[in-house]
Amino acid sequence: MNLFNAICVFCGSADDVHADYLLAARKMGAVLAKQDIRLIYGGGKTGLMGAVADGVIENGGEAVGVIIPSMNTEALAQDNLARMEVEPSMHARKARMHELADGFIALPGGFGTLDELFETLTWKQIGEHGKPVGVLDVRGYFQPLIKMVEHFDKEGFIFSEHREGLLCNIDPTMLLEAMGNHNHSDDAVKRWMRR
Repeated sequence: MNLFNAICVFCGSADDVHADYLLAARKMGAVLAKQDIRLIYGGGKTGLMGAVADGVIENGGEAVGVIIPSMNTEALAQDNLARMEVEPSMHARKARMHELADGFIALPGGFGTLDELFETLTWKQIGEHGKPVGVLDVRGYFQPLIKMVEHFDKEGFIFSEHREGLLCNIDPTMLLEAMGNHNHSDDAVKRWMRR
Protein backbone atom coordinates (compact mmCIF):
# COMPACT_ATOMS: atom_id res chain seq x y z
CA MET A 1 0.00 0.00 0.00
CA ASN A 2 1.21 3.50 -0.89
CA LEU A 3 1.90 5.57 2.23
CA PHE A 4 2.37 8.85 0.37
CA ASN A 5 0.39 10.68 -2.29
CA ALA A 6 3.18 13.17 -2.96
CA ILE A 7 6.83 13.59 -2.00
CA CYS A 8 8.73 16.85 -2.37
CA VAL A 9 12.29 16.39 -3.60
CA PHE A 10 14.92 19.06 -3.01
CA CYS A 11 18.08 18.71 -5.12
CA GLY A 12 20.72 20.52 -7.12
CA SER A 13 20.31 21.97 -10.59
CA ALA A 14 23.99 21.94 -11.58
CA ASP A 15 24.84 19.82 -14.63
CA ASP A 16 28.59 19.44 -14.13
CA VAL A 17 28.42 16.84 -11.33
CA HIS A 18 29.39 13.19 -10.98
CA ALA A 19 27.22 10.87 -13.10
CA ASP A 20 26.32 8.84 -10.00
CA TYR A 21 24.31 11.78 -8.66
CA LEU A 22 22.31 12.11 -11.86
CA LEU A 23 21.69 8.36 -12.04
CA ALA A 24 20.53 8.28 -8.41
CA ALA A 25 18.13 11.18 -9.04
CA ARG A 26 16.66 9.40 -12.08
CA LYS A 27 16.30 6.21 -9.99
CA MET A 28 14.59 8.18 -7.22
CA GLY A 29 12.11 9.46 -9.77
CA ALA A 30 11.52 5.97 -11.15
CA VAL A 31 10.84 4.61 -7.66
CA LEU A 32 8.34 7.41 -6.96
CA ALA A 33 6.53 6.68 -10.23
CA LYS A 34 6.44 2.92 -9.63
CA GLN A 35 4.95 3.50 -6.17
CA ASP A 36 2.40 5.92 -7.65
CA ILE A 37 3.79 8.83 -5.63
CA ARG A 38 3.51 12.27 -7.21
CA LEU A 39 6.77 14.26 -7.40
CA ILE A 40 6.68 17.82 -6.12
CA TYR A 41 9.88 19.67 -6.97
CA GLY A 42 11.36 22.97 -8.12
CA GLY A 43 10.31 22.63 -11.75
CA GLY A 44 13.76 22.66 -13.33
CA LYS A 45 15.12 20.58 -16.20
CA THR A 46 18.84 20.82 -15.41
CA GLY A 47 21.02 18.77 -13.07
CA LEU A 48 19.45 16.45 -10.53
CA MET A 49 16.18 18.38 -10.77
CA GLY A 50 15.81 17.42 -14.40
CA ALA A 51 16.97 13.87 -13.75
CA VAL A 52 14.44 13.18 -10.97
CA ALA A 53 11.61 14.58 -13.10
CA ASP A 54 12.76 12.54 -16.09
CA GLY A 55 12.80 9.41 -13.93
CA VAL A 56 9.20 10.05 -12.92
CA ILE A 57 7.94 10.92 -16.39
CA GLU A 58 9.75 8.03 -18.14
CA ASN A 59 8.01 5.61 -15.78
CA GLY A 60 4.51 6.99 -16.22
CA GLY A 61 4.42 9.03 -13.02
CA GLU A 62 3.18 12.52 -12.27
CA ALA A 63 5.61 15.40 -11.74
CA VAL A 64 4.49 18.81 -10.50
CA GLY A 65 6.87 21.76 -10.64
CA VAL A 66 6.75 24.83 -8.43
CA ILE A 67 8.88 27.64 -9.80
CA ILE A 68 9.42 31.40 -9.61
CA PRO A 69 9.06 33.71 -12.64
CA SER A 70 12.79 34.37 -13.12
CA MET A 71 13.45 30.62 -13.41
CA ASN A 72 10.42 29.88 -15.57
CA THR A 73 12.43 30.11 -18.81
CA GLU A 74 12.98 27.81 -21.76
CA ALA A 75 16.54 27.17 -20.60
CA LEU A 76 15.66 26.23 -17.01
CA ALA A 77 12.06 25.01 -16.72
CA GLN A 78 10.94 21.44 -17.43
CA ASP A 79 8.32 21.56 -20.19
CA ASN A 80 6.55 18.18 -19.98
CA LEU A 81 5.24 18.15 -16.42
CA ALA A 82 1.72 17.26 -15.34
CA ARG A 83 1.53 20.79 -13.95
CA MET A 84 3.80 23.80 -13.43
CA GLU A 85 2.84 26.28 -10.73
CA VAL A 86 4.47 29.72 -10.76
CA GLU A 87 4.84 31.43 -7.38
CA PRO A 88 5.90 35.07 -6.94
CA SER A 89 8.85 34.48 -4.58
CA MET A 90 11.14 31.80 -3.16
CA HIS A 91 9.27 32.03 0.15
CA ALA A 92 5.92 31.44 -1.55
CA ARG A 93 7.46 28.67 -3.65
CA LYS A 94 8.72 26.77 -0.60
CA ALA A 95 5.42 27.24 1.23
CA ARG A 96 3.52 25.83 -1.74
CA MET A 97 5.84 22.82 -2.03
CA HIS A 98 5.29 22.12 1.66
CA GLU A 99 1.55 22.39 1.22
CA LEU A 100 1.50 19.89 -1.65
CA ALA A 101 3.77 17.21 -0.11
CA ASP A 102 3.32 14.41 2.41
CA GLY A 103 7.06 14.11 3.00
CA PHE A 104 10.42 15.51 1.90
CA ILE A 105 13.59 14.03 0.45
CA ALA A 106 16.82 15.91 -0.21
CA LEU A 107 19.18 14.64 -2.87
CA PRO A 108 22.67 16.10 -3.26
CA GLY A 109 22.70 19.82 -3.97
CA GLY A 110 24.14 23.13 -2.85
CA PHE A 111 22.96 26.18 -0.93
CA GLY A 112 19.37 26.08 -2.21
CA THR A 113 18.95 22.39 -1.39
CA LEU A 114 20.30 22.85 2.13
CA ASP A 115 18.16 25.95 2.63
CA GLU A 116 15.05 23.95 1.73
CA LEU A 117 16.11 20.96 3.83
CA PHE A 118 16.89 22.96 6.96
CA GLU A 119 13.79 25.13 6.68
CA THR A 120 11.74 21.92 6.49
CA LEU A 121 13.54 20.50 9.54
CA THR A 122 13.08 23.77 11.43
CA TRP A 123 9.34 23.83 10.70
CA LYS A 124 9.16 20.23 11.92
CA GLN A 125 11.12 21.11 15.08
CA ILE A 126 8.62 23.82 16.07
CA GLY A 127 5.54 21.78 15.13
CA GLU A 128 4.54 23.46 11.87
CA HIS A 129 4.34 19.96 10.35
CA GLY A 130 4.93 16.33 11.33
CA LYS A 131 5.88 15.03 7.89
CA PRO A 132 8.90 12.75 7.45
CA VAL A 133 12.18 14.17 6.15
CA GLY A 134 14.99 12.16 4.60
CA VAL A 135 18.19 12.43 2.61
CA LEU A 136 19.32 10.09 -0.16
CA ASP A 137 22.98 9.60 0.68
CA VAL A 138 24.51 9.11 -2.78
CA ARG A 139 28.30 8.66 -2.67
CA GLY A 140 28.24 9.52 1.05
CA TYR A 141 27.31 13.08 0.13
CA PHE A 142 25.37 13.76 3.31
CA GLN A 143 27.79 12.13 5.78
CA PRO A 144 29.45 15.43 6.77
CA LEU A 145 26.00 16.94 7.32
CA ILE A 146 24.85 13.95 9.41
CA LYS A 147 27.98 14.35 11.55
CA MET A 148 27.20 18.05 11.95
CA VAL A 149 23.63 17.27 13.04
CA GLU A 150 25.02 14.76 15.55
CA HIS A 151 27.31 17.57 16.77
CA PHE A 152 24.26 19.86 17.20
CA ASP A 153 22.75 17.17 19.43
CA LYS A 154 25.93 16.53 21.40
CA GLU A 155 26.39 20.24 22.08
CA GLY A 156 22.76 20.66 23.22
CA PHE A 157 21.41 22.76 20.36
CA ILE A 158 18.78 20.18 19.38
CA PHE A 159 17.14 17.17 21.01
CA SER A 160 17.97 13.61 20.02
CA GLU A 161 14.46 13.35 18.52
CA HIS A 162 15.39 16.14 16.11
CA ARG A 163 18.52 14.28 15.04
CA GLU A 164 16.58 11.04 14.64
CA GLY A 165 13.96 12.90 12.59
CA LEU A 166 16.42 13.33 9.73
CA LEU A 167 16.32 9.94 8.03
CA CYS A 168 19.17 8.79 5.82
CA ASN A 169 19.59 5.92 3.36
CA ILE A 170 21.45 5.17 0.13
CA ASP A 171 18.48 3.33 -1.40
CA PRO A 172 15.33 5.21 -2.52
CA THR A 173 12.94 2.35 -1.72
CA MET A 174 14.41 1.80 1.74
CA LEU A 175 14.37 5.55 2.43
CA LEU A 176 10.67 5.76 1.54
CA GLU A 177 9.98 2.73 3.75
CA ALA A 178 11.81 4.35 6.68
CA MET A 179 9.86 7.56 6.11
CA GLY A 180 6.61 5.61 6.11
CA ASN A 181 7.53 4.03 9.45
CA HIS A 182 8.74 7.24 11.08
CA ASN A 183 6.74 8.71 13.96
CA HIS A 184 6.95 12.45 14.53
CA SER A 185 7.66 13.31 18.17
CA ASP A 186 4.99 15.72 19.42
CA ASP A 187 6.62 15.45 22.85
CA ALA A 188 9.86 16.86 21.46
CA VAL A 189 7.94 19.77 19.93
CA LYS A 190 6.25 20.52 23.26
CA ARG A 191 9.53 20.32 25.20
CA TRP A 192 11.31 22.48 22.62
CA MET A 193 8.62 25.16 22.67
CA ARG A 194 8.68 25.25 26.51
CA ARG A 195 12.42 25.88 26.74
